Amino acid sequence: MHCLTRATLVLQSGCRRYTAVTCLNGVRILSRGFRNSGYNKQRGQPSNGATSGSTGDNDLYDVIISGGGMVGTAMACSLGFDPNLEGKKVLLLEAGHKKVIDKVPETYSTRVSSISPGSATLLSGIGAWEHILHMRCKPFKRMQVWDACSDAMITFEKDNFEDEMGYVVENDVVIAALTRQLESLSDQVKVQYRSRVVKYTWPRPFQAPDAIPWVQVELASGQKLQTKLLIGADGPNSMVRSEAGIPTVKWNYNQSAVVAVLSLSEPTENNVAWQRFLPTGPIAMLPLSDNESSLVWSTSHQHAEELLGLDDETFLDAINSAFWSNENHSELLETAGTLFRSALSFLMPSGTSARQLPPSVSGIGPNSRAMFPLGMGHASEYMRHRVALIGDAAHRVHPLAGQGVNLGFGDVACLTRLLSQAAFDGKDVGSTQHLLEYETERQRHNLPMMAAIDLMKRLYSTNTAPLVLLRTLGLQATNAVPPVKVRCGRADYTLSLSQMYIIYQAIVWS
Repeated sequence: MHCLTRATLVLQSGCRRYTAVTCLNGVRILSRGFRNSGYNKQRGQPSNGATSGSTGDNDLYDVIISGGGMVGTAMACSLGFDPNLEGKKVLLLEAGHKKVIDKVPETYSTRVSSISPGSATLLSGIGAWEHILHMRCKPFKRMQVWDACSDAMITFEKDNFEDEMGYVVENDVVIAALTRQLESLSDQVKVQYRSRVVKYTWPRPFQAPDAIPWVQVELASGQKLQTKLLIGADGPNSMVRSEAGIPTVKWNYNQSAVVAVLSLSEPTENNVAWQRFLPTGPIAMLPLSDNESSLVWSTSHQHAEELLGLDDETFLDAINSAFWSNENHSELLETAGTLFRSALSFLMPSGTSARQLPPSVSGIGPNSRAMFPLGMGHASEYMRHRVALIGDAAHRVHPLAGQGVNLGFGDVACLTRLLSQAAFDGKDVGSTQHLLEYETERQRHNLPMMAAIDLMKRLYSTNTAPLVLLRTLGLQATNAVPPVKVRCGRADYTLSLSQMYIIYQAIVWS
Protein backbone atom coordinates (compact mmCIF):
# COMPACT_ATOMS: atom_id res chain seq x y z
CA MET A 1 0.00 0.00 0.00
CA HIS A 2 1.35 3.39 -0.95
CA CYS A 3 1.24 5.98 1.77
CA LEU A 4 1.40 9.69 1.01
CA THR A 5 2.23 11.74 4.05
CA ARG A 6 -0.15 14.59 4.75
CA ALA A 7 1.40 15.60 8.02
CA THR A 8 4.17 14.40 10.26
CA LEU A 9 4.07 15.14 13.97
CA VAL A 10 7.01 14.42 16.22
CA LEU A 11 6.45 14.41 19.96
CA GLN A 12 9.46 14.22 22.19
CA SER A 13 9.13 13.94 25.95
CA GLY A 14 12.41 13.28 27.63
CA CYS A 15 12.71 9.56 27.17
CA ARG A 16 10.37 8.75 24.29
CA ARG A 17 9.91 9.70 20.66
CA TYR A 18 6.66 9.25 18.74
CA THR A 19 6.13 9.91 15.06
CA ALA A 20 2.61 9.91 13.67
CA VAL A 21 2.10 9.55 9.95
CA THR A 22 -1.32 10.05 8.41
CA CYS A 23 -1.88 8.05 5.23
CA LEU A 24 -4.31 8.28 2.33
CA ASN A 25 -6.66 5.75 3.82
CA GLY A 26 -6.85 7.70 7.08
CA VAL A 27 -4.95 5.11 9.06
CA ARG A 28 -2.63 6.62 11.63
CA ILE A 29 0.55 4.69 12.25
CA LEU A 30 2.35 5.32 15.53
CA SER A 31 6.05 4.56 15.61
CA ARG A 32 7.82 4.36 18.91
CA GLY A 33 11.45 5.32 19.08
CA PHE A 34 14.09 5.05 21.78
CA ARG A 35 15.02 7.62 24.36
CA ASN A 36 18.57 7.51 23.02
CA SER A 37 17.78 6.75 19.37
CA GLY A 38 20.43 8.12 17.09
CA TYR A 39 22.75 9.12 19.91
CA ASN A 40 25.95 7.62 21.10
CA LYS A 41 25.48 7.39 24.86
CA GLN A 42 29.18 7.36 25.62
CA ARG A 43 30.12 10.33 23.46
CA GLY A 44 26.85 12.22 23.71
CA GLN A 45 26.96 13.06 20.01
CA PRO A 46 24.40 12.43 17.27
CA SER A 47 24.98 9.27 15.31
CA ASN A 48 23.50 7.68 12.24
CA GLY A 49 23.20 4.36 14.06
CA ALA A 50 26.49 2.88 12.88
CA THR A 51 29.25 1.65 15.12
CA SER A 52 32.94 1.88 14.49
CA GLY A 53 34.17 -1.00 12.42
CA SER A 54 30.97 -1.67 10.48
CA THR A 55 30.01 -5.28 10.06
CA GLY A 56 29.64 -7.12 6.80
CA ASP A 57 26.60 -8.84 5.35
CA ASN A 58 27.56 -12.11 7.02
CA ASP A 59 26.90 -10.51 10.41
CA LEU A 60 23.40 -9.30 9.52
CA TYR A 61 20.63 -11.48 10.95
CA ASP A 62 16.91 -11.38 10.50
CA VAL A 63 16.37 -12.14 14.19
CA ILE A 64 18.71 -12.12 17.18
CA ILE A 65 17.40 -13.52 20.47
CA SER A 66 19.21 -12.27 23.55
CA GLY A 67 18.93 -14.83 26.35
CA GLY A 68 18.97 -18.62 26.12
CA GLY A 69 16.77 -19.63 29.03
CA MET A 70 13.65 -21.72 28.60
CA VAL A 71 11.67 -18.99 26.86
CA GLY A 72 14.52 -17.67 24.68
CA THR A 73 15.54 -21.15 23.54
CA ALA A 74 11.91 -22.04 22.83
CA MET A 75 11.66 -18.87 20.75
CA ALA A 76 14.70 -19.90 18.70
CA CYS A 77 13.27 -23.39 18.11
CA SER A 78 9.84 -22.05 17.25
CA LEU A 79 11.25 -19.68 14.63
CA GLY A 80 13.53 -22.37 13.25
CA PHE A 81 10.71 -24.86 12.70
CA ASP A 82 8.28 -22.40 11.14
CA PRO A 83 8.03 -23.10 7.39
CA ASN A 84 7.26 -19.48 6.51
CA LEU A 85 10.51 -18.38 8.16
CA GLU A 86 12.67 -20.85 6.28
CA GLY A 87 15.73 -19.10 4.95
CA LYS A 88 15.69 -16.43 7.66
CA LYS A 89 18.91 -16.05 9.63
CA VAL A 90 18.30 -16.50 13.35
CA LEU A 91 20.90 -16.17 16.11
CA LEU A 92 20.53 -17.08 19.78
CA LEU A 93 22.93 -15.40 22.21
CA GLU A 94 23.43 -17.04 25.61
CA ALA A 95 25.89 -15.81 28.22
CA GLY A 96 26.14 -19.21 29.93
CA HIS A 97 27.37 -22.61 28.88
CA LYS A 98 25.54 -25.07 26.70
CA LYS A 99 23.28 -27.26 28.83
CA VAL A 100 23.16 -30.88 27.77
CA ILE A 101 21.90 -33.84 29.79
CA ASP A 102 23.45 -37.11 28.60
CA LYS A 103 22.08 -38.98 31.58
CA VAL A 104 19.34 -37.78 33.89
CA PRO A 105 20.83 -37.26 37.38
CA GLU A 106 19.53 -39.35 40.25
CA THR A 107 18.65 -36.29 42.33
CA TYR A 108 16.02 -33.75 41.37
CA SER A 109 16.69 -30.07 40.91
CA THR A 110 14.87 -27.47 43.03
CA ARG A 111 14.28 -25.33 39.94
CA VAL A 112 11.07 -26.73 38.49
CA SER A 113 8.13 -25.37 36.52
CA SER A 114 4.48 -26.28 36.34
CA ILE A 115 3.94 -26.74 32.61
CA SER A 116 0.36 -26.20 31.44
CA PRO A 117 -1.25 -28.29 28.68
CA GLY A 118 -1.02 -25.28 26.36
CA SER A 119 2.71 -24.97 26.95
CA ALA A 120 3.12 -28.73 26.47
CA THR A 121 1.39 -28.34 23.10
CA LEU A 122 3.88 -25.63 22.10
CA LEU A 123 6.84 -27.79 23.17
CA SER A 124 5.37 -30.77 21.35
CA GLY A 125 5.00 -28.72 18.18
CA ILE A 126 8.71 -27.95 18.13
CA GLY A 127 9.70 -31.51 19.00
CA ALA A 128 10.98 -30.86 22.54
CA TRP A 129 8.18 -32.54 24.48
CA GLU A 130 9.18 -36.02 23.30
CA HIS A 131 12.68 -35.46 24.71
CA ILE A 132 11.17 -34.28 28.02
CA LEU A 133 9.04 -37.41 28.26
CA HIS A 134 12.12 -39.56 27.60
CA MET A 135 13.99 -37.78 30.38
CA ARG A 136 11.48 -37.17 33.16
CA CYS A 137 8.41 -35.19 34.07
CA LYS A 138 5.52 -35.82 36.42
CA PRO A 139 1.91 -35.17 35.40
CA PHE A 140 -0.65 -34.20 38.01
CA LYS A 141 -4.33 -34.99 37.59
CA ARG A 142 -5.82 -33.21 40.56
CA MET A 143 -5.27 -29.92 42.36
CA GLN A 144 -6.36 -29.05 45.85
CA VAL A 145 -6.13 -25.49 47.13
CA TRP A 146 -7.28 -24.54 50.60
CA ASP A 147 -7.20 -21.80 53.19
CA ALA A 148 -5.21 -22.15 56.42
CA CYS A 149 -7.61 -19.82 58.24
CA SER A 150 -10.73 -21.88 57.51
CA ASP A 151 -11.94 -25.20 56.07
CA ALA A 152 -12.60 -23.64 52.66
CA MET A 153 -11.06 -25.46 49.72
CA ILE A 154 -11.42 -25.99 46.00
CA THR A 155 -10.40 -29.01 43.95
CA PHE A 156 -9.96 -29.63 40.24
CA GLU A 157 -9.95 -33.19 39.00
CA LYS A 158 -9.23 -34.82 35.68
CA ASP A 159 -12.84 -35.95 35.33
CA ASN A 160 -13.83 -32.29 34.99
CA PHE A 161 -11.16 -31.37 32.47
CA GLU A 162 -8.38 -33.10 30.57
CA ASP A 163 -6.58 -36.23 31.74
CA GLU A 164 -3.60 -34.21 32.91
CA MET A 165 -4.03 -30.86 34.62
CA GLY A 166 -0.36 -30.06 34.10
CA TYR A 167 3.18 -31.36 34.33
CA VAL A 168 5.98 -30.66 36.78
CA VAL A 169 9.30 -30.51 34.92
CA GLU A 170 12.77 -29.47 36.00
CA ASN A 171 13.97 -26.35 34.23
CA ASP A 172 17.23 -28.02 33.24
CA VAL A 173 15.28 -30.82 31.56
CA VAL A 174 13.25 -28.31 29.53
CA ILE A 175 16.38 -26.43 28.41
CA ALA A 176 18.22 -29.67 27.57
CA ALA A 177 15.28 -30.85 25.43
CA LEU A 178 15.12 -27.52 23.60
CA THR A 179 18.90 -27.51 23.13
CA ARG A 180 18.72 -30.93 21.54
CA GLN A 181 16.15 -29.63 19.09
CA LEU A 182 18.32 -26.63 18.27
CA GLU A 183 21.07 -29.02 17.21
CA SER A 184 18.79 -30.26 14.43
CA LEU A 185 18.32 -26.67 13.25
CA SER A 186 21.98 -25.79 12.75
CA ASP A 187 21.36 -24.63 9.19
CA GLN A 188 18.49 -22.39 10.29
CA VAL A 189 19.42 -21.19 13.78
CA LYS A 190 22.90 -20.32 14.96
CA VAL A 191 23.71 -20.40 18.68
CA GLN A 192 26.57 -18.60 20.41
CA TYR A 193 27.17 -19.64 24.02
CA ARG A 194 29.31 -17.69 26.48
CA SER A 195 28.43 -14.54 24.55
CA ARG A 196 27.87 -11.51 26.73
CA VAL A 197 26.34 -8.37 25.21
CA VAL A 198 27.98 -5.11 26.28
CA LYS A 199 26.19 -2.62 24.05
CA TYR A 200 23.15 -2.11 21.86
CA THR A 201 22.94 0.65 19.27
CA TRP A 202 19.44 1.49 18.14
CA PRO A 203 18.29 2.71 14.74
CA ARG A 204 15.93 5.61 14.38
CA PRO A 205 12.41 4.77 13.19
CA PHE A 206 13.07 6.98 10.13
CA GLN A 207 16.64 7.11 8.89
CA ALA A 208 18.69 9.04 6.42
CA PRO A 209 19.34 7.06 3.20
CA ASP A 210 22.94 6.28 4.12
CA ALA A 211 22.24 5.25 7.73
CA ILE A 212 22.25 1.65 8.94
CA PRO A 213 18.63 0.81 9.76
CA TRP A 214 19.29 -2.24 11.96
CA VAL A 215 19.82 -2.84 15.65
CA GLN A 216 23.51 -3.33 16.32
CA VAL A 217 24.80 -5.66 19.01
CA GLU A 218 28.31 -5.57 20.42
CA LEU A 219 29.64 -8.54 22.39
CA ALA A 220 32.31 -8.60 25.09
CA SER A 221 34.56 -10.43 22.62
CA GLY A 222 34.48 -7.36 20.37
CA GLN A 223 32.26 -9.02 17.76
CA LYS A 224 29.66 -6.71 16.24
CA LEU A 225 26.36 -7.96 14.87
CA GLN A 226 23.32 -6.45 13.20
CA THR A 227 19.73 -7.61 13.22
CA LYS A 228 16.41 -6.62 11.71
CA LEU A 229 14.65 -7.71 14.90
CA LEU A 230 16.06 -8.05 18.41
CA ILE A 231 14.06 -10.22 20.82
CA GLY A 232 14.84 -9.63 24.48
CA ALA A 233 14.51 -12.86 26.47
CA ASP A 234 17.12 -11.92 29.03
CA GLY A 235 15.10 -12.18 32.23
CA PRO A 236 13.66 -9.79 34.82
CA ASN A 237 16.81 -7.63 34.84
CA SER A 238 16.70 -7.35 31.06
CA MET A 239 19.51 -5.31 29.51
CA VAL A 240 17.51 -5.09 26.29
CA ARG A 241 14.56 -3.51 28.10
CA SER A 242 16.77 -1.17 30.10
CA GLU A 243 18.89 0.00 27.16
CA ALA A 244 15.79 0.49 25.01
CA GLY A 245 14.42 2.85 27.66
CA ILE A 246 11.21 0.85 28.19
CA PRO A 247 9.66 1.84 31.54
CA THR A 248 8.84 -0.93 33.99
CA VAL A 249 6.33 -0.98 36.82
CA LYS A 250 7.67 -3.22 39.57
CA TRP A 251 7.62 -3.76 43.28
CA ASN A 252 8.90 -6.25 45.80
CA TYR A 253 6.61 -8.26 48.05
CA ASN A 254 9.07 -8.29 50.95
CA GLN A 255 8.87 -12.05 50.63
CA SER A 256 11.17 -14.86 49.63
CA ALA A 257 10.41 -18.32 48.29
CA VAL A 258 12.04 -21.28 50.03
CA VAL A 259 12.47 -24.26 47.71
CA ALA A 260 13.56 -27.82 48.42
CA VAL A 261 13.18 -31.41 47.24
CA LEU A 262 11.12 -33.47 49.69
CA SER A 263 10.82 -37.19 50.27
CA LEU A 264 7.36 -38.47 51.17
CA SER A 265 6.76 -40.72 54.15
CA GLU A 266 5.52 -43.50 51.86
CA PRO A 267 5.25 -43.93 48.08
CA THR A 268 1.91 -42.99 46.52
CA GLU A 269 0.60 -42.22 43.05
CA ASN A 270 1.55 -38.65 43.96
CA ASN A 271 -0.52 -37.08 41.19
CA VAL A 272 -1.96 -34.18 43.19
CA ALA A 273 -0.62 -30.63 43.30
CA TRP A 274 -1.16 -29.13 46.75
CA GLN A 275 -1.31 -25.48 47.73
CA ARG A 276 -2.32 -23.95 51.05
CA PHE A 277 -2.65 -20.24 51.72
CA LEU A 278 -1.03 -19.32 55.04
CA PRO A 279 -1.27 -15.79 56.48
CA THR A 280 2.46 -15.40 55.75
CA GLY A 281 2.15 -16.63 52.15
CA PRO A 282 1.27 -19.72 50.10
CA ILE A 283 3.02 -23.06 50.47
CA ALA A 284 2.90 -25.52 47.58
CA MET A 285 4.02 -29.10 47.07
CA LEU A 286 4.33 -30.32 43.49
CA PRO A 287 4.86 -34.00 42.56
CA LEU A 288 8.20 -35.03 41.09
CA SER A 289 7.88 -38.82 41.34
CA ASP A 290 5.93 -41.37 43.32
CA ASN A 291 7.93 -40.61 46.46
CA GLU A 292 9.40 -37.13 45.93
CA SER A 293 7.89 -33.66 45.65
CA SER A 294 9.08 -30.10 45.12
CA LEU A 295 8.45 -27.48 47.80
CA VAL A 296 7.79 -23.79 47.12
CA TRP A 297 7.10 -21.89 50.34
CA SER A 298 6.54 -18.14 50.03
CA THR A 299 7.02 -16.27 53.28
CA SER A 300 8.71 -13.24 54.84
CA HIS A 301 12.43 -12.72 54.39
CA GLN A 302 13.05 -13.26 58.09
CA HIS A 303 11.04 -16.47 58.24
CA ALA A 304 12.74 -17.74 55.09
CA GLU A 305 16.15 -17.16 56.65
CA GLU A 306 14.99 -19.00 59.76
CA LEU A 307 13.76 -21.94 57.67
CA LEU A 308 17.10 -22.20 55.90
CA GLY A 309 18.88 -22.23 59.27
CA LEU A 310 16.85 -25.09 60.75
CA ASP A 311 18.19 -28.62 60.99
CA ASP A 312 16.52 -31.12 58.66
CA GLU A 313 14.21 -32.63 61.28
CA THR A 314 12.90 -29.28 62.49
CA PHE A 315 12.50 -28.07 58.91
CA LEU A 316 10.40 -31.12 58.02
CA ASP A 317 8.26 -30.59 61.12
CA ALA A 318 7.66 -26.99 60.00
CA ILE A 319 6.53 -28.18 56.54
CA ASN A 320 4.15 -30.81 57.92
CA SER A 321 2.74 -28.27 60.35
CA ALA A 322 2.22 -25.72 57.57
CA PHE A 323 0.12 -28.24 55.61
CA TRP A 324 -1.71 -29.85 58.53
CA SER A 325 -1.99 -27.38 61.42
CA ASN A 326 -5.31 -25.62 62.19
CA GLU A 327 -3.83 -23.08 64.58
CA ASN A 328 -5.15 -20.19 62.47
CA HIS A 329 -8.75 -21.40 62.59
CA SER A 330 -11.34 -19.58 64.72
CA GLU A 331 -14.48 -21.11 66.19
CA LEU A 332 -16.73 -18.43 64.69
CA LEU A 333 -15.38 -18.89 61.16
CA GLU A 334 -15.51 -22.67 61.42
CA THR A 335 -19.16 -22.53 62.51
CA ALA A 336 -20.12 -20.16 59.69
CA GLY A 337 -18.22 -22.20 57.14
CA THR A 338 -19.75 -25.47 58.30
CA LEU A 339 -23.30 -24.08 58.12
CA PHE A 340 -22.73 -22.66 54.65
CA ARG A 341 -21.15 -25.89 53.43
CA SER A 342 -24.09 -27.90 54.81
CA ALA A 343 -26.54 -25.64 52.97
CA LEU A 344 -24.58 -26.08 49.74
CA SER A 345 -24.53 -29.85 50.19
CA PHE A 346 -28.31 -29.83 50.64
CA LEU A 347 -28.89 -27.67 47.57
CA MET A 348 -26.25 -29.35 45.39
CA PRO A 349 -25.54 -32.85 46.69
CA SER A 350 -23.25 -33.70 43.77
CA GLY A 351 -21.39 -30.41 43.80
CA THR A 352 -19.15 -30.79 46.82
CA SER A 353 -15.90 -32.74 46.57
CA ALA A 354 -14.17 -34.82 49.18
CA ARG A 355 -11.19 -33.37 50.98
CA GLN A 356 -7.98 -35.27 50.42
CA LEU A 357 -5.24 -35.10 53.01
CA PRO A 358 -1.77 -34.11 51.78
CA PRO A 359 1.06 -36.60 52.26
CA SER A 360 3.47 -36.10 55.11
CA VAL A 361 7.14 -35.57 54.35
CA SER A 362 9.96 -37.46 56.00
CA GLY A 363 13.11 -36.36 54.24
CA ILE A 364 14.81 -33.57 52.34
CA GLY A 365 17.17 -33.77 49.40
CA PRO A 366 20.83 -33.08 50.28
CA ASN A 367 21.76 -29.42 49.79
CA SER A 368 18.41 -28.77 48.11
CA ARG A 369 17.24 -25.93 50.32
CA ALA A 370 17.47 -22.47 48.77
CA MET A 371 15.63 -19.15 48.76
CA PHE A 372 15.07 -16.30 46.31
CA PRO A 373 13.27 -12.94 46.61
CA LEU A 374 9.79 -12.45 45.15
CA GLY A 375 8.41 -9.50 43.27
CA MET A 376 6.14 -8.29 40.51
CA GLY A 377 7.21 -6.47 37.38
CA HIS A 378 5.66 -5.47 34.08
CA ALA A 379 7.12 -3.58 31.13
CA SER A 380 4.81 -0.79 30.03
CA GLU A 381 5.64 -1.72 26.43
CA TYR A 382 6.55 -5.07 24.91
CA MET A 383 8.07 -3.54 21.79
CA ARG A 384 9.99 -0.66 20.35
CA HIS A 385 11.29 -0.08 16.85
CA ARG A 386 12.84 -3.45 15.82
CA VAL A 387 12.70 -4.76 19.40
CA ALA A 388 10.32 -7.15 21.17
CA LEU A 389 10.33 -8.42 24.76
CA ILE A 390 9.23 -11.90 25.82
CA GLY A 391 9.12 -13.86 29.07
CA ASP A 392 10.43 -12.36 32.29
CA ALA A 393 11.93 -9.47 30.34
CA ALA A 394 8.34 -8.33 29.76
CA HIS A 395 6.59 -9.60 32.91
CA ARG A 396 7.49 -11.11 36.25
CA VAL A 397 4.88 -12.69 38.52
CA HIS A 398 4.57 -14.26 41.96
CA PRO A 399 5.12 -18.06 41.79
CA LEU A 400 1.84 -18.84 43.61
CA ALA A 401 0.11 -19.54 40.28
CA GLY A 402 2.96 -21.36 38.56
CA GLN A 403 2.45 -19.05 35.59
CA GLY A 404 5.84 -17.45 34.97
CA VAL A 405 7.15 -19.74 32.23
CA ASN A 406 3.67 -20.42 30.83
CA LEU A 407 3.15 -16.72 30.17
CA GLY A 408 6.53 -16.71 28.46
CA PHE A 409 5.65 -19.68 26.27
CA GLY A 410 2.44 -17.86 25.38
CA ASP A 411 4.59 -14.93 24.21
CA VAL A 412 6.61 -17.34 22.06
CA ALA A 413 3.54 -18.80 20.40
CA CYS A 414 2.02 -15.39 19.70
CA LEU A 415 5.18 -13.73 18.37
CA THR A 416 6.05 -16.71 16.19
CA ARG A 417 2.59 -16.67 14.61
CA LEU A 418 2.78 -12.95 13.83
CA LEU A 419 6.34 -13.12 12.47
CA SER A 420 5.36 -16.10 10.37
CA GLN A 421 2.44 -14.19 8.90
CA ALA A 422 4.65 -11.16 8.25
CA ALA A 423 7.17 -13.33 6.40
CA PHE A 424 4.39 -14.99 4.42
CA ASP A 425 3.10 -11.56 3.40
CA GLY A 426 6.60 -10.47 2.40
CA LYS A 427 6.88 -7.87 5.16
CA ASP A 428 9.87 -6.82 7.23
CA VAL A 429 9.99 -9.00 10.37
CA GLY A 430 11.11 -5.98 12.40
CA SER A 431 8.34 -3.65 11.30
CA THR A 432 6.25 -1.90 13.92
CA GLN A 433 2.89 -3.05 12.63
CA HIS A 434 2.98 -6.70 13.72
CA LEU A 435 5.09 -5.96 16.81
CA LEU A 436 2.30 -3.65 17.99
CA GLU A 437 -0.17 -6.43 17.34
CA TYR A 438 1.97 -8.77 19.46
CA GLU A 439 2.10 -6.23 22.28
CA THR A 440 -1.65 -5.66 22.24
CA GLU A 441 -2.55 -9.34 22.19
CA ARG A 442 -0.17 -10.37 24.94
CA GLN A 443 -0.86 -7.46 27.25
CA ARG A 444 -4.58 -8.15 27.02
CA HIS A 445 -3.81 -11.67 28.17
CA ASN A 446 -1.05 -11.04 30.70
CA LEU A 447 -2.26 -7.96 32.55
CA PRO A 448 -5.53 -9.43 33.89
CA MET A 449 -3.67 -12.56 34.96
CA MET A 450 -0.94 -10.56 36.70
CA ALA A 451 -3.53 -8.38 38.44
CA ALA A 452 -5.39 -11.47 39.65
CA ILE A 453 -2.18 -13.04 40.96
CA ASP A 454 -1.25 -9.86 42.78
CA LEU A 455 -4.75 -9.59 44.23
CA MET A 456 -4.59 -13.19 45.41
CA LYS A 457 -1.30 -12.57 47.13
CA ARG A 458 -2.65 -9.55 48.98
CA LEU A 459 -6.05 -11.06 49.74
CA TYR A 460 -4.54 -14.12 51.40
CA SER A 461 -1.84 -12.23 53.28
CA THR A 462 -4.29 -11.41 56.06
CA ASN A 463 -6.19 -13.31 58.72
CA THR A 464 -8.69 -10.49 59.37
CA ALA A 465 -11.97 -12.22 60.23
CA PRO A 466 -14.33 -10.39 57.78
CA LEU A 467 -12.03 -11.01 54.80
CA VAL A 468 -11.45 -14.61 55.82
CA LEU A 469 -15.21 -15.16 56.08
CA LEU A 470 -15.91 -13.60 52.67
CA ARG A 471 -13.22 -15.56 50.86
CA THR A 472 -14.33 -18.74 52.67
CA LEU A 473 -17.94 -18.40 51.53
CA GLY A 474 -16.92 -17.50 47.98
CA LEU A 475 -14.51 -20.39 47.68
CA GLN A 476 -16.97 -22.93 49.04
CA ALA A 477 -19.69 -21.67 46.68
CA THR A 478 -17.40 -21.96 43.66
CA ASN A 479 -16.28 -25.46 44.63
CA ALA A 480 -19.92 -26.57 45.00
CA VAL A 481 -21.07 -25.35 41.57
CA PRO A 482 -19.48 -27.55 38.89
CA PRO A 483 -20.47 -25.31 35.91
CA VAL A 484 -18.67 -22.35 37.51
CA LYS A 485 -15.64 -24.48 38.28
CA VAL A 486 -15.56 -25.87 34.75
CA ARG A 487 -15.89 -22.35 33.33
CA CYS A 488 -12.93 -21.22 35.42
CA GLY A 489 -10.97 -24.26 34.30
CA ARG A 490 -11.69 -23.73 30.60
CA ALA A 491 -11.17 -19.95 30.64
CA ASP A 492 -7.78 -20.22 28.94
CA TYR A 493 -5.70 -22.89 27.29
CA THR A 494 -2.61 -22.13 29.38
CA LEU A 495 -4.15 -23.00 32.74
CA SER A 496 -1.94 -24.56 35.37
CA LEU A 497 -1.56 -24.75 39.11
CA SER A 498 -4.11 -22.56 40.91
CA GLN A 499 -4.90 -20.43 37.87
CA MET A 500 -8.52 -21.56 37.79
CA TYR A 501 -8.77 -20.49 41.41
CA ILE A 502 -7.17 -17.15 40.58
CA ILE A 503 -9.64 -16.51 37.76
CA TYR A 504 -12.46 -17.19 40.16
CA GLN A 505 -11.04 -14.84 42.79
CA ALA A 506 -10.52 -12.10 40.20
CA ILE A 507 -14.21 -12.34 39.26
CA VAL A 508 -15.45 -12.44 42.86
CA TRP A 509 -13.31 -9.57 44.13
CA SER A 510 -13.37 -7.26 41.08
